[in-house]
Amino acid sequence: MDIEENYARGGFNQHLAPGEAPALIVVDFLEAYMRPGALLYAACDSALAAAVVLLQAARSAGIPVLHTRVQFQRGGRDGGVFYRKVPALRTFEDGADPSLQAFARGLEPLPGETVITKQYASAFFGTSLASTLTALRIDTLLICGVSTSGCVRATAVDACQVGLIPLVVRDAVGDRAAAPHEASLFDLQAKYAEVVSLDSALAYLGTARPANQKVTI
Repeated sequence: MDIEENYARGGFNQHLAPGEAPALIVVDFLEAYMRPGALLYAACDSALAAAVVLLQAARSAGIPVLHTRVQFQRGGRDGGVFYRKVPALRTFEDGADPSLQAFARGLEPLPGETVITKQYASAFFGTSLASTLTALRIDTLLICGVSTSGCVRATAVDACQVGLIPLVVRDAVGDRAAAPHEASLFDLQAKYAEVVSLDSALAYLGTARPANQKVTI
């Protein structure tokens, strides 16, 4: 039995229809992942370019935009086991090179856009993200960022688990190797999310109602 038949037999790969109240989250698109020679360099310039287009479209559509960054106290005690498992995370310690901790060029937050500071892979874990999205009555979360197999995947899984429709934009996520990138996208589509093209995401944003026009009761 090949993989497609195996998954089809199990009823995986069902499709989720996006809702009417989307937000965009830009996950950890920081200079540490973009600069050759950096410990976390992911060589994902094409994903960055697509994320810039997606971010501009989200802003034009008037939907909420959120960004995540990683920050640890000196010594990384607030990063726990994750910090011990991945020593490269010391890049994000207080006092480390601030230029690597900066948002990637073209993806800098604008005033009024929410910035979530996190210590773990998922943007939901130990943060106010779920409460913020609930208060905004968001039902769909467009996701771009790095890395596909790490923080993007963890965020998409948790989005599903808190009742949101996760739309992972394939062109706008990146990883340091093709195998974990593709495996993660396959798994997300099979079980937790919709993996969509940039063109599909842009078309969806073209139908989105700006946040300040949403009907409230």
